[in-house]
Amino acid sequence: MTAPAAQLALAGPLDQAGPLTVWAVVLVFVFLECAFIIGMFLPGDSLLIAAGVVLAHGAHEMSAWTLGFVAAGVAVTGNQVGYLVGRFAGTRMLARREGRILNRANLERAAAFFARWGFWAIVVARWLPWVRTLAPMIAGAARMDNARYIVANAVGALLWVPTLIMLGYYGAGLLDTLPWLMEAATILAVGFFVVGSGYGLYRYLQDVRRPVDETAHHPEDDRDDDLRDAA
Repeated sequence: MTAPAAQLALAGPLDQAGPLTVWAVVLVFVFLECAFIIGMFLPGDSLLIAAGVVLAHGAHEMSAWTLGFVAAGVAVTGNQVGYLVGRFAGTRMLARREGRILNRANLERAAAFFARWGFWAIVVARWLPWVRTLAPMIAGAARMDNARYIVANAVGALLWVPTLIMLGYYGAGLLDTLPWLMEAATILAVGFFVVGSGYGLYRYLQDVRRPVDETAHHPEDDRDDDLRDAA
């Protein structure tokens, strides 16, 4: 197979998928990453960059910008769900004995980060892969003021999602003068996301099978102590 023929063979599925497929994948994965424990294991940053690269392959600039802001809204919604999960269910399921990611050390590091920075912890957490899933639940468990939380949540989402999508889009656009390199970058971006998602799901299934670490300290424990002291 000649080089141009190979490029066409690789590019065909991407061209057929189109922006609607990219939209569906991005919106579902962003919501999952921001709302539920499984989000700690998903490659959110690489997904957003890959989405920009794939949309650049078809020169869908308006679609990329629109997706950036719509996905930011989905990220806000997802983190609000995470906040409510933490508020009503607590964080005890986040610490597992001998878990690789769901463990006492990661939970305590995230809780300390939130306790120190408060509002700004929610904003900055968007850029920290597993912390952005833990932070909303910790904020809910700690009873952070909901209105204040929503503002921090929205600011963080608007700084995170559109930035990474457009970084992928315009970064890939710089390769227009080298079509073969553009094709390679697109295939690599998609491949990295697929492999990362598969590995993340494998790690998630391994961690959730481990027993809960009953010795871990949780943000809601401090709240319960305060209530007992007040009584």
